[in-house]
Amino acid sequence: MTTYDDRASLTDLTTTAERVRRSVEGVIEGKPEVVRLSLTVLLAEGHLLIEDVPGVGKTMLAKALARSIDCSVRRIQFTPDLLPSDITGVSIFDQQRRDFEFKPGAIFAQIVIGDEINRASPKTQSALLESMEERQVTIDGHSYELPDPFMVVATQNPVEMEGTYPLPEAQRDRFMARVSIGYPSPEAELQMLDVHGGLSPLDDLQPVAHAHDIVKLIDAVRTVHVADAVRRYAVELVGATRSHPDLRLGASPRATLHLLRAAKASAALNGRDYALPDDVQALAAPVLAHRLLPTAQAQLNRRTAEQVVLEIIQRTPVPTSAGGIAPPAPGGQEPGRPLYHQQQPGARRL
Repeated sequence: MTTYDDRASLTDLTTTAERVRRSVEGVIEGKPEVVRLSLTVLLAEGHLLIEDVPGVGKTMLAKALARSIDCSVRRIQFTPDLLPSDITGVSIFDQQRRDFEFKPGAIFAQIVIGDEINRASPKTQSALLESMEERQVTIDGHSYELPDPFMVVATQNPVEMEGTYPLPEAQRDRFMARVSIGYPSPEAELQMLDVHGGLSPLDDLQPVAHAHDIVKLIDAVRTVHVADAVRRYAVELVGATRSHPDLRLGASPRATLHLLRAAKASAALNGRDYALPDDVQALAAPVLAHRLLPTAQAQLNRRTAEQVVLEIIQRTPVPTSAGGIAPPAPGGQEPGRPLYHQQQPGARRL
């Protein structure tokens, strides 16, 4: 049962998240859904992968989110000659003390911006695996805890571009969600010219939240209720990717966990203390698609992982508040359209 203190925490969450959202949208014009997904991943204790062509604002989005929160920020420019020790740190022998001293690397920050992560070698990319999953770094047998909150916001160019290395499956699986910014609309691009034509809006961007506020909001997200029916629905969606004929690699159990956490964060951002199937549906594509590997035949047919996820959503029955399930979407229904109507605040939870 949700207590009064939990409700107050959710109220604080929506207020603080709204301030951060407005701050970031002052820099990233015309992309509210991208900004919302970034906040969802932050509050769900995940990591965000931003993939798109150069010049659409990938690094700008990462910097705007980092500067909107008063916490430590480090930026790593991934290049082919970057070493794993540049990220994690290294032990250096101190001649005066006659002992080794650990020099922390760039990963020791609350928000780490990994710019063009797929331009580094796979060996260097693997230096992030332990820190992203266990929130610690192990050097010479000693483990060092990373600060709290901790989030990696990585950008990458499409794999087809010159000088890129595809991220291995284990690395992609560490990212909670992937987002593509895309080109702005003509109106948003005109507004961008007015705002960014002189000085960069990042120069005047001030923090609107503190790191300890984010930690409290993350704790509030953990209290969001998820009914058994919604959990089974998430498991069914993820399980369907493992047997789909167009996929040679489905989503992992970690993907199910990430999908559930993201759904809880999305519900909290909507001011609800319970998650709905709508939350799971809305986040299924950004959370699952980057983990899936289409078959060669699917690639020849130009079938993308996102299309497969939307097809699975259409075919999977949706739980209802009455305890039953809604029928799958008819063939003519728009892909990705919610099949479950949200309850109003105060209505009976699942």
